[in-house]
Amino acid sequence: MPTPPPIPYDHLPEVAALTVEASGLADGHPMSTRHVFNDWGFSGENVSPHLTWSGAPEGTQSYAVTCFDPDAPTGSGFWHWLVYDIPASVTELPEGAGNGPAFAGLPEGATHARNDYGTNEYGGAAPPPGWPHRYLFAVHALDVDKLGVDPGANPAVIGFNITAHTLARGFIAPVYES
Repeated sequence: MPTPPPIPYDHLPEVAALTVEASGLADGHPMSTRHVFNDWGFSGENVSPHLTWSGAPEGTQSYAVTCFDPDAPTGSGFWHWLVYDIPASVTELPEGAGNGPAFAGLPEGATHARNDYGTNEYGGAAPPPGWPHRYLFAVHALDVDKLGVDPGANPAVIGFNITAHTLARGFIAPVYES
């Protein structure tokens, strides 16, 4: 197994910490196939997890939720999920909020951005064989109510804008290996 790349958040400006929890997911523990991609030879269910968060600082106007694989063999990682403009009054997303034509449970006004699969929804884990990949399910407390970024923008551009407005961040990092 190669040395894993660093956690990308370790190289960004320091911000306050949020507490993030996900039903059935834990740091360093394998994800169930419920949250694994259902294409590219994978037979997962491709369902986004139930996430909850707490500890947002004063001045939080909205949230963004992302899922990023820093271990993808791309040189730039792989974005699996980007949702922003989540109202500051919301502190959880139910399981499946990132999927389906209706995105049941996604708060009104929230925006799904394009992931690296090229879709505006949650795309589950799909690592190449070799070693476990980490999936960073992160919640970002933002200082703006609307991020003002086109949902079709490149995920790196959206990530850049999220970082520019982050007051606090927390994440949980389960793993998956094919």
